[in-house]
Amino acid sequence: MRTSHVERNTKETQISLTLELDGTGKANIDSGVGFFDHMLDLLTVHSGFDLTLTCKGDTRVDDHHSVEDIGISLGLALKEALGDKRGIARFADRIVPMDETCALVALDLSGRAYLSFLPVMKGKVGSFDLELVEEFMRAFSSNAGLNLYVDLLKRGNSHHEAEGIFKALAKCLSDAVAIVSDRIPSSKGAL
Repeated sequence: MRTSHVERNTKETQISLTLELDGTGKANIDSGVGFFDHMLDLLTVHSGFDLTLTCKGDTRVDDHHSVEDIGISLGLALKEALGDKRGIARFADRIVPMDETCALVALDLSGRAYLSFLPVMKGKVGSFDLELVEEFMRAFSSNAGLNLYVDLLKRGNSHHEAEGIFKALAKCLSDAVAIVSDRIPSSKGAL
C-alpha cells in the first residue's frame, strides 16, 4: 500500500498527517482553519486519497503558518508514498468547472519542483486569506517535487474559484499517481 506518515513540529505548528494514495476518499481533517478544512476535504474526496490530518497552529497570529506547513507536510507525504514512482502515469491535466468559474491545473510528478500560479487571489472567504491558496500550492509542490501549473479560465465567486482549483488539483493527482505500467516513467530511468 502506498501510504506515508509525517509529523512536523515547529514553534508555529504541530502537524500529524497520514496519507494513503490507494484509499476511498476518506477525510479526517482538523487544520484549525475552517475554510482550508473544506478545501482539503475536497482534495481528499476528489482524489480518492485517504487523509488524516491534525494541526495545532498559531492561528492567533494568522492562518499563514498552518496553511504553509500543511502544504510542506502533504508534499513530503506524497513524495514518500510514491516511493520510486514505478508504474505511475506521472503527468495529468484537468479543467474543472465550479458553477460560474473554471479552473485549469496541470502537473508532472517529475521530482523537480516548479509552481506557476497565474490567478491573483485577493480578499477573504470568511476569515481565510485567499492569497494562502498560492502559499499552500507553493509549499506542496516544492516538497512533493512536482511541476504544478494553476490558472483560472473563468473568474467569479472567490469561494468557487478556490474550490475549482482544489478539485482540479485532486483530479490531477488521482490521474498522475495511477499505476499504468511496471516501469519508471522517465527516459532517464529514474524520477
